[in-house]
Amino acid sequence: MIMANRERSSGLILHPTSLPGRFGVGNLGPAAFEFVDFLSLAGQKRWQILPLCPPGEGNSPYSAYSAFAGNPILISPEKLVDDGLLAAEDLADVPEFSTEFVEFDRVTKWKSEMLAKAFEAFRAGAAPQLTDEFEYFCKNNAWWLDDYSLFRALKSSHSEKAWFQWAEPLRSREPAAIATVLSQLAREIQTEKFSQYLFFRQWFAVRRYANERGIKIVGDLPIFVALDSADVWCNQRSFKLKPDGSPTVVAGVPPDYFSKTGQLWGNPIYNWEAMLKDDFGWWTARLAFNYEIVDIVRLDHFIGFIRNWEVPGGDETAENGKWSPVPGQMLFRTLLRRLGPFRVIAEDLGAMTAEVEALRDDFGFPGMRILQFAFGGDEANSNLPHNYIPNSVVYTGTHDNDTTAGWWRSISGKKKGWEAKTRKHCLEYLQTNGREMHWEMIRAAWASVAETAIVPLQDVFGLDNKHRMNLPASTDGNWKWRLADGALTPEIADRLRQLTELYGRLA
Repeated sequence: MIMANRERSSGLILHPTSLPGRFGVGNLGPAAFEFVDFLSLAGQKRWQILPLCPPGEGNSPYSAYSAFAGNPILISPEKLVDDGLLAAEDLADVPEFSTEFVEFDRVTKWKSEMLAKAFEAFRAGAAPQLTDEFEYFCKNNAWWLDDYSLFRALKSSHSEKAWFQWAEPLRSREPAAIATVLSQLAREIQTEKFSQYLFFRQWFAVRRYANERGIKIVGDLPIFVALDSADVWCNQRSFKLKPDGSPTVVAGVPPDYFSKTGQLWGNPIYNWEAMLKDDFGWWTARLAFNYEIVDIVRLDHFIGFIRNWEVPGGDETAENGKWSPVPGQMLFRTLLRRLGPFRVIAEDLGAMTAEVEALRDDFGFPGMRILQFAFGGDEANSNLPHNYIPNSVVYTGTHDNDTTAGWWRSISGKKKGWEAKTRKHCLEYLQTNGREMHWEMIRAAWASVAETAIVPLQDVFGLDNKHRMNLPASTDGNWKWRLADGALTPEIADRLRQLTELYGRLA
């Protein structure tokens, strides 16, 4: 059994891409350290982020090119100047980017050119103090870095085509073909490695700064990986694939009240029998590596460790899927044996079953409670604070929810239907007039017996639905939200700190 953390704590959700700044996307430079200072001033012990991996199609951090690599667009240009890899004048002519949302395509292009320039400077002798550290990084991370860097170099040389669209020798990783491209693309591969080195160098500095102030980083581990990823290309036997690399089945969820055709996610399904024979080596490496970069891991789609909804590859909806069992008990027992005790949060939302609850509880994992899901039903709703247990984590909402202010506005002004019922129940339960519902919800979370309470930063400011991070089942406008420069005022920190102290969660 993995023992739960027995301290009351609280924190905020903010992905680094949402930090303010003039470079088109939040990064690991001064704004990241300023956010840690704000958390400390506000008495918070947790900073929850989304996956730090390089996003693929749709810019979703939950569909990444690697489960191990970092996202290069988070690299701070200012820090590269400090290191001597760029000159100050290199940042004098930065494109005029939006400060309200991330322009992923423009930012990625500019950052790629900037990082290439930094690498060329390094090759020419700039920042010699980094040489030994870079070589150590490459050696220590070769087990994933070599494959990932080759994968990205090959994608670039193939006009960003997916690996299963490459010629057969490369698609199936024939040794002779791999040896050839390793020589041909040596410079591009080294550039990728240097970008990864810079990312992790900067990230570890941010994490160390947070830890020194008593703040733990809560990371996020998606259960599935993207089909077009280094993970699948390099571990094809560990996934249910056809000989040509296309998936025999893909992940999704079945039809329900919200979707008549279900949700088709498209991720390849693990070949659990093959992974079991390997003593879950890939999963062990994945979780161990996550604990090198964060302190606590949120396991996304925890239900998927009991069963997966498998949809035939090529189907356009999730209707024809079937449930397939997953050896979750064996997986976590193996991880516990190989890694020792580890701290996770089980994202146990959705269609819970007795088997899922048993898996969570057998290992002592805290589950999640969402206040936006609490109202409009009966008194037995597990998301209502009076039904919480200490070993749980309460949120007003997650990155997939509307902001609390947006949610409240969506159910206000309706005199009939579930919206009116939900609104009435919420007002009565929280004993409020609803004028500052975002703060009332934060108060309810902080006051609860749940040992950890976390809210999206948008809820601290009462931002509406234009500021939500993600709208599930949509492909446009997601992951782009950014915090306004200067928003993190001492007044906001003081108000949050007062609540945190009042309810025994003060850092």
